[in-house]
Amino acid sequence: MSTYDVTADAPVLLLGHDAASVLATLRPPFALLARESGDVEVLTGDVVDVDVLDEVPLHDEAGRAQEVLALVPFRQVRELGFDAIDDGAPLRCLVVDERRVLVRAEALAALPAEPVDVVDEGFDIDDDEYAQTVRRVVADEIGRGSGSSFVVRRDRRGRVDADAVTAALTWFRSLLATETGAYWTFAIVTEGHVAVGATPEVHVSVRDGEVTMTPISGTLRHGAEPPTREELLEFLASTKETEELFMVVDEELKMMSAVCPDGGRVSGPFLRPMTRLTHTEYALTGRTHLDPRDVLRATMFAPTVTGSPMRSACTVLTRHEGRGRGYYSGVAALFTPRPGAKGAAISHDLDAPILIRTAYLAGGRLTVPAAATIVRHSDPALETAETTAKASGVLGALGVVPRPVRGTSRDGAHTDPGVLTALAARNARLASFWLEDQGTPATAGPVDAPATTVPVGRPTHAVVVDAEDAFTTMLAHQLRHLGLEAVVVPWDAVTDDDLDTADLVVAGPGPGDPRDGSPRLARLHDVVGRRLAQRRPLLAVCLSHQVVAHRLGLPVEPLPAPRQGTPLEIDLDGQRALVGFYNTFAAYVAPGTEALTTDVGEVRVAAGAAGEVHVLRGEAFASVQGHLESVLSRDGLAVLRTLVRHALAVPPGVLAA
Repeated sequence: MSTYDVTADAPVLLLGHDAASVLATLRPPFALLARESGDVEVLTGDVVDVDVLDEVPLHDEAGRAQEVLALVPFRQVRELGFDAIDDGAPLRCLVVDERRVLVRAEALAALPAEPVDVVDEGFDIDDDEYAQTVRRVVADEIGRGSGSSFVVRRDRRGRVDADAVTAALTWFRSLLATETGAYWTFAIVTEGHVAVGATPEVHVSVRDGEVTMTPISGTLRHGAEPPTREELLEFLASTKETEELFMVVDEELKMMSAVCPDGGRVSGPFLRPMTRLTHTEYALTGRTHLDPRDVLRATMFAPTVTGSPMRSACTVLTRHEGRGRGYYSGVAALFTPRPGAKGAAISHDLDAPILIRTAYLAGGRLTVPAAATIVRHSDPALETAETTAKASGVLGALGVVPRPVRGTSRDGAHTDPGVLTALAARNARLASFWLEDQGTPATAGPVDAPATTVPVGRPTHAVVVDAEDAFTTMLAHQLRHLGLEAVVVPWDAVTDDDLDTADLVVAGPGPGDPRDGSPRLARLHDVVGRRLAQRRPLLAVCLSHQVVAHRLGLPVEPLPAPRQGTPLEIDLDGQRALVGFYNTFAAYVAPGTEALTTDVGEVRVAAGAAGEVHVLRGEAFASVQGHLESVLSRDGLAVLRTLVRHALAVPPGVLAA
């Protein structure tokens, strides 16, 4: 019988239990959770495996709300049509019958503390081989335009002969006692399978309709001793670590824009100190009316453990990892009933941390996955060392490496005013649009005078063609903010009728080589060519900008070095604007070229010093290499408004500021 009653104002909790007696009688299935250093929650019930997220049983046969803790494997991304190796890991649901809350100190005293013997077999991929993988990903994937970042894992493995429940309880206690900064410390034990971890990162939560994501990226390795002020300042000054964080914020803003009508507001950055590592993170918040299962599906899975853009990242991981991920980089999703107003149906809140810094035990085999985020300027040796450091927190709790000692920041380094100033300074280069409340129009930028009115009569209808990069969800959100009616349609679903009935077509960005002959590029050429031939309003972004340039007869070539996640100043009509770039290829003109005569008429050109084309504008069209929707584009909204006005041939004052 569920402990939740549809007539109750709040879930019924079973309190005041003796920790020793509760823990001594635990048998699978059960879960122990310590959330954000709180008391220990003990969940027991029955297990059911389901095929898809829609089948997670949030209600029983009588329609009563149930609490469910679901282990969601990485292979579930196939629900979105993304690539994943099918390793058979089940979508496993613990349907909670009872919840007990134990005082943290009492639980620590009652949990077993005797070490569990582990035979360490080392990493399945040695340091040299992993470093070579990093080199290949930089050269063959980022260097050829497949994306901006990829998170490739390796696994530390071992053998355990001890009873699985004893091992789970022992490791849970050790993590609870030694690891700082965890969002969840947990042990989830079902028949034949154990997952024990201390994850720092919530992937997505939904509480009374408020969605929160907290992307964590950027890693300072400091061992068991906390970092010094100087080490933190050096870390915060690192271009690689800073851009790595900005890229995952962009990727999660894509997800937020898909599930929240008002997009996602960014706050931070913050430091998250842990026992052996310190991370940087942002918090993204927005409002939604979606079922939490739909929110979870739309956000599978975090770019911090996969890469970006997401679809391409899944393909790249399949290619370079060559094996299934099990639950690594999936989530532990706790769906908790929330009583609504009187007479209203009960909905569920969602709390879904990422399954990282986690040990898995099945059939006596131990696996501890760890990964590093590979970007354009990754150092193979440092990325390899990062995987070792990330695994060490869990391995220390298991007794495989020396146990960490819970420490405190030396001289208050994490709260030092100079450190906090350096941290906050990162926002100076970001788009204020994403840092502000988006329920009202954002402040206009420097490129255009503010507009104060919106179109009257029928809204301007924009079709945004998605070329396999969900930046299009952010573009559509900004277009709506400007007063347009925008819908996103995948490249392989958009019809000629969609194109012909649109007031504005926005051909979106995507991964890959713009010169290839794939069906996706062929369709982008069709979309762009149709609108150019019709002299009807078109805006093309990044990959589609390169397609426009190619159709105008300009050469499109690889850049000397990829610009994935790079903010650059562009010159537009004599004014400078900061825009985020995610490109490996560029169109070129002779340096100093300001205009071209083409078969679609006169075209104005804005280009860099080496002739790489930033913006093209002709009759009824504009194209831009940078991502105006990116959090890196401080002036992106203003430039977007300028280019949309140009394509639509409307005067200032017609689009909202």
